Amino acid sequence: MSEWFIYRGTGQPDPERIGQLPAPPPWRAFDTPAVDYDVPALGSSSRRRLGARTVPLSIQDTGTLELVNAALYLRRPLLVTGEPGVGKSTLAHSVAYELGLGRVLEWPVVSRSELRDGLYTYDAIGRLQDAQLPDGQGAPDIGRYIKLGPLGTALLAADRPRVLLIDELDKSDIDLPNDLLNVLEEGAFAIPELERIADRTPVVEVLTDDGRRVAVTEGRVRCRAFPVVVMTSNREREFPAPLLRRCIPLDLRAPRDERLAALVQAHFGQGSYDGNRDIVDQFARAETDGALRPTDQLLNAIFLAQYAARDAAHRREEISDLLMQPLDRGPR
Repeated sequence: MSEWFIYRGTGQPDPERIGQLPAPPPWRAFDTPAVDYDVPALGSSSRRRLGARTVPLSIQDTGTLELVNAALYLRRPLLVTGEPGVGKSTLAHSVAYELGLGRVLEWPVVSRSELRDGLYTYDAIGRLQDAQLPDGQGAPDIGRYIKLGPLGTALLAADRPRVLLIDELDKSDIDLPNDLLNVLEEGAFAIPELERIADRTPVVEVLTDDGRRVAVTEGRVRCRAFPVVVMTSNREREFPAPLLRRCIPLDLRAPRDERLAALVQAHFGQGSYDGNRDIVDQFARAETDGALRPTDQLLNAIFLAQYAARDAAHRREEISDLLMQPLDRGPR
């Protein structure tokens, strides 16, 4: 294991290691004063993906570890490509778990996603309706109607970086990758609705993606520790060169051998890999046809075989054949 690694991919938590990260390069340093913000603990989404990570086996290969740590050191986004089901999204949850960085902020991208969806939302209609209520209170506090999105919350000036997962960026509108450039480069963004009243109300409390309140000063959100940004892609499109040059590229391969053993044991317990070698070997043999089979098909087959075919070897094989169908029919 290389000594310079902050994230080691062992599946074992070590929250103190993030404190060993050296200062960023001068062109990626942010000096915003820290805000007081209580980061939520790892959420249920991470626990579902990671299982019980109690098996001390490497769950990432050396090349992957080098690139993840390069992104940490350089404060650059990690652009993770790979086939569906190889663990691209899970990588973000693994980093948050091992380094003790709290709940993963998740932004699932769709064809209609815009940059502002990730930064913040403003419920102008709700504010107008509340202002018209006959309670004599006048226009309510604007902060009640602004909520930071996952990207906006990740850019809050916390001392420790948050982990942000921008999932399936290749499904976005053609403009979104370019729209992300300035925000990811500067680590900051403005909220025009708050900038307009900054001379009268310089500090406004808004809601975050975590469901907590935080103060925004003069209508701008600026980061202190650049977040660990993991952007995933299924290779459905090419990205513009300006975005690529700002990212650390990682082509993630499906887990095999020791990494596959660690994955199975994380979800089914110590010794489960050896106890299900028949299904694992069947999965490996099926892959020789060159078709695409995601790893979660293997996990599904092992889980179902525990109940539908406890002691019948032929039934275990039948169930595995049923569940481990290729997602495509041609060689890749």
